[in-house]
Amino acid sequence: MSDLAAIFEATARRMGGKPALVAPEGTISFAGLDARAAGFAGRLAARGIGPGTRVLVAAPVGIALYVMLAGIWRRGAVAVFPEPAMGLRGLLHALRSARPAAFAAAGGYRWLKALPPVWPLPLLGPGPETDGPARLPLPPDHPALISFTSGSTGAPKAIQRSHAFLLAQHRAVLGLLGEDPTPRDLVAFPVFALVNLAAGRTTILPDWRQDRQDRVTGRALSAWIETTRADRLLLPPALVEALARHGLPAGVRHVFTGGGPVFPDVLDRLVRPGLAVSCVYGSTEAEPVAHLEAGEITEADRAAMRAGAGLLAGRPVPQIRVRIAGGEIQVAGDHVNRGYLDPARDAETKVAEGETVWHRTGDAGRLDAEGRLWLLGRVSAVVRRGGHELHPFAVETAARFWPGVARAALAEAGGRAILAIEGDPAHLADWQARGTALGLDAVRLMTIPLDRRHRSKVDYPALRRRLGG
Repeated sequence: MSDLAAIFEATARRMGGKPALVAPEGTISFAGLDARAAGFAGRLAARGIGPGTRVLVAAPVGIALYVMLAGIWRRGAVAVFPEPAMGLRGLLHALRSARPAAFAAAGGYRWLKALPPVWPLPLLGPGPETDGPARLPLPPDHPALISFTSGSTGAPKAIQRSHAFLLAQHRAVLGLLGEDPTPRDLVAFPVFALVNLAAGRTTILPDWRQDRQDRVTGRALSAWIETTRADRLLLPPALVEALARHGLPAGVRHVFTGGGPVFPDVLDRLVRPGLAVSCVYGSTEAEPVAHLEAGEITEADRAAMRAGAGLLAGRPVPQIRVRIAGGEIQVAGDHVNRGYLDPARDAETKVAEGETVWHRTGDAGRLDAEGRLWLLGRVSAVVRRGGHELHPFAVETAARFWPGVARAALAEAGGRAILAIEGDPAHLADWQARGTALGLDAVRLMTIPLDRRHRSKVDYPALRRRLGG
């Protein structure tokens, strides 16, 4: 099968009445999802929307979102998916960058039709189950999705993915999640939900807003897990930390986390008999890159992290090539983005060598003697002092082993190398003494600014501004 729509249709026939999606608004089976997608494809066809037509998608992460995506791909159209964390700015940027011909929306997002830039676009939304037009067969290189980078290091870049790309990504993620259809997965990452829908596995969707993840409490998250009987969790580190503080429900047997660094102190708070924890490293342009099972971290690994060796990310997935060039992690493979919608942006992160295109991740790192990847933090956040380079994760990971430290972030501001620390102020004098030994000024902040997308990565530009740099 060369496209996701074909796989979804085949899975619906195989799984029938099994729950496909469990959401706050209800539950839908695989057969029901396929029927509603067919109905939405019919509405698209009635508007003349077919192969190659770009459709801007705006909806809460719920059943309607996946109905619309499946319907769009059934028609061979291209879903344009704005960066949720950017809110209205992200939607307007998607309009300018991708120039869609239609607007598919659900819930409160339908009111966005009132915006003048959206006026010319026909508004479409999902409806009841109906018999829609037959699925259009598509070649592997047919475009399927346009999404955007987070914009944390400049204007968001539009990435167009073909069906072949999404299927390659599907195979890479499936290698991590497995093909067992029995788990009930609580999924905070849309790409993992798509993998589950193709694999015939039940997906439980968030009951929180994606742009408000910092407001999710461990208590509320635990209640949703227990209500939905989720036994496997796919969550960003910030939500894993919230759960670790509150305590995991007894029924959870496996936690997958990624989208930001996963530090050993967080893993330590999760440890309990019978619980597996997997950490996944990747980027918008290449997901996944590497993975690490928490149980594989040795005492020697911990000692190395404590001594400033960086953060262990684990072994690269089999489907990807990884190299270190000039200290930066570069990756290539079938599920690595080869270029952006605007080719003028390619020079920023792409290195073409014959038929191979390497993606520059912007992360510093190294490969150890076992072929495992270690992260050293953003190349742009390296602090240079006295002819030496201080890498963020080398310092921050080590600092999280210090007494009372909840979070740490390295930055240069006002001509000083500063280690900002969240944590118990009773340990401030100890932090300052340890910082001085490293040539750093340790200061306590109530909160360290984090990224908009997953609230799991330090926002270094915002941190430097806060520190007066």
